[in-house]
Amino acid sequence: MNSNTEAGAGYLNNRVGPVLRAGELVEAVVEAAREDNPDKGIRVDDKRAYVRIDTDGEMILRRTTIERTLGRPFRMSELEVALSSFAGRIQNNPDYVRFYFEKHV
Repeated sequence: MNSNTEAGAGYLNNRVGPVLRAGELVEAVVEAAREDNPDKGIRVDDKRAYVRIDTDGEMILRRTTIERTLGRPFRMSELEVALSSFAGRIQNNPDYVRFYFEKHV
């Protein structure tokens, strides 16, 4: 199975993360995903109009990491505006957003 097929079938496994419209935030969120989740393999699937960023199980994106990468103040609500979709469940906080997989038994 190629990576494009795997990314498109994210809802069938435990992959989690944001799907962002192309724009200013994409590179900052990719950098934050890698920096804030150092023990995870972060996959980036660029489709030009949108970018899917995902990993297994859980992903944290911290406001301070995104701010540092952008070089300006950042509010997590800006991420919500650029978010066209996401995989997994989401937990919002003023200082971070958490995407996670929760298996129901």
